[in-house]
Amino acid sequence: MICLRNALFFLTIPLIAAVSQAGEWPQILGPTRNGVAEGEKLDDTWPADGPPLVWKKSVGAGYAGPVLSEGQVILFHRVGNLEVVESLDLQTGDKKWSTSFDATYQGSIVRDNGPRCTPLIVGDAVVLLGAGGNLYCVDFATGKRLWDVDLVENYGAQEGYFGFGSTPIAIDGALLVNVGGRNGAGIVAFDLQSGREKWRATNFAASYAAPSSVKIGDKTWAIFVTRLDACLIDPQTGAIGFQFPFGMRGPTVNGATPITWGDHLFVTSSYGVGAKLVKFTDRNAQVLWASDSSLSSQYNTPIYLDGALYGINGREDVGAASLTCVDAMTGKVHWTQQDFGTAHLILADGKLIAIANDGVVYLLKPDTKQFRQLARFDGFRDVPRAVPALSGGLLVARDTADAGRGQLKCFRVGKK
Repeated sequence: MICLRNALFFLTIPLIAAVSQAGEWPQILGPTRNGVAEGEKLDDTWPADGPPLVWKKSVGAGYAGPVLSEGQVILFHRVGNLEVVESLDLQTGDKKWSTSFDATYQGSIVRDNGPRCTPLIVGDAVVLLGAGGNLYCVDFATGKRLWDVDLVENYGAQEGYFGFGSTPIAIDGALLVNVGGRNGAGIVAFDLQSGREKWRATNFAASYAAPSSVKIGDKTWAIFVTRLDACLIDPQTGAIGFQFPFGMRGPTVNGATPITWGDHLFVTSSYGVGAKLVKFTDRNAQVLWASDSSLSSQYNTPIYLDGALYGINGREDVGAASLTCVDAMTGKVHWTQQDFGTAHLILADGKLIAIANDGVVYLLKPDTKQFRQLARFDGFRDVPRAVPALSGGLLVARDTADAGRGQLKCFRVGKK
């Protein structure tokens, strides 16, 4: 069912891609979905016990990362039988508003049954996708519910191994979702102003990878990594530019966001799928290299910098993952930091912040010759699977215990 609540409100939503002012973090992996925080100035080192903790807050279940805009933190988590979205003051952590929805996801493979998708701020709206397949839009200033769509009821979408987990993307007034539904509803575009369907395309099953975007000439395209394929898709029509196989049947998932530089696209996964670099146009993609031994990441998205990729090779649940630097154009390994564990990375001010799955937070200097650690501290007690956010020198990140509770913390890592 599609429920519309306040059509007049939507006149304020900009009909452009989800972009932000410099220094904001309105969507997963930052303003351009590549883990890069432009304009930030970081400290060159940290005290042994870490940078100042500005505030912390107990949170519920889920792996949805925080997003930051206009001095607010948008948090999406599960508390009891409700999925809850909250707006917090970035400087203090104080709650400004809260809106809740009935939680429908029961969980199966893992105990945590909270939302997996990071919120998306677009103009005056916040878009949310719950673990049970409910798509919501609320007012950024007040949290008022505006419209919602049940993807299971309307499209026959399947919740997959871990619930719905592919964070939507907004491009030119269209909200694109890897629904994984039936009858050509693999990818569906919704009108941001109303929640009504604009188009549906493909029979691709859903993944856990958030889509990204790329500009080719004067046109912006969406890039999706679905369950078994990667594709370039027109956000206004659903027409496919190119696609190529990427994935494997069986107990596997695709979880890392595709990243681009120039006319190159990098995709990565674990489970024997591996990594690929392709050179693309709006019509085709040519594989330049493919490997399952250099940078095969389970769900962490690598960082591209000056011809190199910095990222995680391996899985959280099997063996010991490593932090690896590879030549982006060839896949040749420059160096490997063994037993580093899975970790989310942010690039800012020529430095890398890495939040590892053992709760350690690192400050690193990117270098193709060697692993260079500037500082580290024990930041989290439980596993920080959610993608962190950085804005105005404040690092906001959360962890989650197996029992479905955790801590949201804000650290001051920027120069004063």
